[in-house]
Amino acid sequence: MARELARIGTSSSLTEVKAVSEGLPDGTPSAGDAMTFPGPSEVAFVGGDPTSNQSECPAVWSAPGGIYIRGKTVEDSALVSRFGQDVGKGEDETDIWVPDRLFPAIREAIDDSFEEGRQGPGQHDFATLLAATQRSLIRFEMRDSYDETEQGFAEWRQTGDASSYDWSNHLDLVRESAARGVRWRRVRIVSEPLSEYIKWEYALTDTNVKAGEDIRWLPRTKAADLMLPGADCWVFDHRVIRWNFQRGDGTNPRHYTFSSDPRVIRDIVGAFEIAWERATPHTDYKPSPSLSDCCDTWDT
Repeated sequence: MARELARIGTSSSLTEVKAVSEGLPDGTPSAGDAMTFPGPSEVAFVGGDPTSNQSECPAVWSAPGGIYIRGKTVEDSALVSRFGQDVGKGEDETDIWVPDRLFPAIREAIDDSFEEGRQGPGQHDFATLLAATQRSLIRFEMRDSYDETEQGFAEWRQTGDASSYDWSNHLDLVRESAARGVRWRRVRIVSEPLSEYIKWEYALTDTNVKAGEDIRWLPRTKAADLMLPGADCWVFDHRVIRWNFQRGDGTNPRHYTFSSDPRVIRDIVGAFEIAWERATPHTDYKPSPSLSDCCDTWDT
């Protein structure tokens, strides 16, 4: 009976909805109640789109009284208007697109025919995203400081020696992907004079470049009129953006969000290309020792 509630259109009368909901388990919201949703412990993964890309995936979860669906938000105003001709839309409702490839999972959720204990693939890591990249990888870096507890930073501050930094598998990933034709480009938007952390990055960058990365530096004084992203990001093949958000103290929670919206990708890639043209290649970049040396005029 719980599944029948999902098949009642919003044009149904309150009486009809209540009549169906009378057979629902205790605690299941009826049309006259404020909506409450089943919590995380009550949710069971059913399935996702088997052909989805490496970072995003429409998916279905079953829960008492209904199902959860993840899909693309419909933002086309003409479509939203068209839907509005058929039913009203509440302020807390959204329209989503669900590909037909997800229909089998939805059917399993409705019929309650899926096996318990299913788990999705989880969030793909950088290496997995890179393995699917064929041509281009670009990187925006916007901050003047990151995690100052990183291994090697303290020693560099004391001795000036950057050789103790642990690159993990990063250099191997660069070499392998560059060898199969992936072009790595990274632009760093920096304040001058450089912060201590960015000075350390500068000392390390020769190693990045030798591995196969192309890195350029752009002082903020030369980027002030550009429309730049508000967070660091990677863009894989101009197809998927992975955003990463540092905490205020620069530490990385290692939780990422993704976008494959062509409009967002267009804007980020366009901004990158403009910044790239203005930026100075690492081999030619000499950090300015003071702000007055990098600015032509001062406003008072």
